[in-house]
Amino acid sequence: MASTAVHGNPMNCLLSVTPRPLANFDPSLWGDRFSSFDLDNQAYELYSKEIEVLKEEVRSLLEQIFHSHARLENNEDCNDLFTAAVHFRVFRQHGHNISCDVFNKFKDNNGKFNENLTRDVMRMLSLYEAAHLRIQGEDILDEALAFTTAHLESMVTKLNPFLAKQVMHALKQPLHKGLPRSEARHYISVYEEDTSKNDLLLKLAKLDFNLVQLMHKQELCHVSRWWKELDFESRLPYSRNRVVECYFWAMTAYFEPCYSLGRIILAKIIVMASILDDTYDAYGTIEELEPFTDAVQRYNNANSKFLF
Repeated sequence: MASTAVHGNPMNCLLSVTPRPLANFDPSLWGDRFSSFDLDNQAYELYSKEIEVLKEEVRSLLEQIFHSHARLENNEDCNDLFTAAVHFRVFRQHGHNISCDVFNKFKDNNGKFNENLTRDVMRMLSLYEAAHLRIQGEDILDEALAFTTAHLESMVTKLNPFLAKQVMHALKQPLHKGLPRSEARHYISVYEEDTSKNDLLLKLAKLDFNLVQLMHKQELCHVSRWWKELDFESRLPYSRNRVVECYFWAMTAYFEPCYSLGRIILAKIIVMASILDDTYDAYGTIEELEPFTDAVQRYNNANSKFLF
């Protein structure tokens, strides 16, 4: 009698296969909104021309402000904490080595910040924002941050809605730690309500924001079309379409208008990193990912000499 081959239970084979961790991500919230964007060249040219005219007027104004900071350090206008703090923050934020010694004027005989400063919320808010530009060893700014934070938190519920909105936003997201373009948009809406606003600066800020926004949309259109042309959605259907979010990340790193190419390149790199992340977290099995990881590591080792 012929022997009968014994075959294992087919279910054992199925159970030994690692299940694929499909995540079923939601589609992009943006659809084709940006890939179909068409730049309005007429509006772009109009904004550009108006901005160039206003720049000359604002440049003269800023030069006056820069020179006035020297007077503040020489004990002139010593009671103007708001101006001193704004000058310090703006110029240090743009790379100028402004000394923090100007804030010593606002201390009392005991070496503490004068409690009278708390009577003016805008002075406190300006000092709070300036303190975030501190560097290691600037104890006076460490003290200023602790002093202003404590008092702003205690007074916020007693302020009128206009001031309370500014203080709550600052406590949650200081200017220095925010995304420059997002903070600019927020501040334009706040500054517009300020009765002491400079109309020249406000107009330039709005025109600049509108111009750069058109630039951002054009760049995002380029990246969105790149995504569609490479057909990621059909080739790698498990991956997320987060082109807009990845571009937003790139915009935080290269927010200055002149870095258009940098934003585009970085956005594409982040998109690829996002796809790689989804490959590991939402598609690949251990049996697939181990040799894939090994191949990537071998590639990195082989090309590490070119990184230095």
